[in-house]
Amino acid sequence: MRNMFNRFRIAGLAVLSAASFIHPALAEEGGQSSGKHFWSGDWSLTVGGDFYRQPRFTGSSKYIMSAQPLISFGRTGVAERFSSRNDNISFALMDMEDFRVGLTGEFLMARGGSQADGLKDVPWGGEVGGFMEFYPTDWFRLRSELRHGVRAHNGIVGELAGDAFYDVTPAIRVSGGPRMSFASEKYLDTYYGINAEESVASGLSVYDPDGGGITSAGLGGAVTWMTTDKITTSLYAEYTKLQGKAARSSLVSERGSRHQLTVGVSATYRFDFTLD
Repeated sequence: MRNMFNRFRIAGLAVLSAASFIHPALAEEGGQSSGKHFWSGDWSLTVGGDFYRQPRFTGSSKYIMSAQPLISFGRTGVAERFSSRNDNISFALMDMEDFRVGLTGEFLMARGGSQADGLKDVPWGGEVGGFMEFYPTDWFRLRSELRHGVRAHNGIVGELAGDAFYDVTPAIRVSGGPRMSFASEKYLDTYYGINAEESVASGLSVYDPDGGGITSAGLGGAVTWMTTDKITTSLYAEYTKLQGKAARSSLVSERGSRHQLTVGVSATYRFDFTLD
């Protein structure tokens, strides 16, 4: 499930595969080096910001404004893949024309204080795991992620997403498609379970998820505009409806909402440079 506890993300920081760091000038005929270093060549650094309105936490009916930095770094001239704001930090171990597989991770902020409202605090932590992408056509991508919690929770989280994308003009792209998420009992117990002590402190009914399953389903879309050669802006929206044991939690049914909507805008600027 997409966690919304003021999540901090550095997007695309490790998207490049190891092969992208090997400069062709390192090897010449006969195996002799040309004297170039592995970092030699043309690079780009993209920086920007993401500003969005989202629920205070997943399942909340109250909304807050949030922001996060966007940073990516890589070689120029490498074919750019389609990406969605839902994609977590990824490192491709296998990168073919219509298939990618590799490692992925996400950083999770803590839940506590006014967010908890009588519930147990959840410490900051992360999720690490793997991802897989498949392009059945040149205009549609299927992506899945499977991650295990670290410190914040000890559960397993999975996400499935499909995105169709179309270039209306050379500078404007529209994209969107369905999303689905699922989680194990340990994850659901951390974020949706209400024990007796929490029930007294919060006024919510005791709730034990007693198992995992599908936690949400929805749709997402974006309009991306390459404003200039170096500036890219985007407008996006993501709607999900909580399902199953997550939706039945007293945190959602008595205090929150199954309907979750995030809308936002982002802008980035690309710096190009050369290293010898």
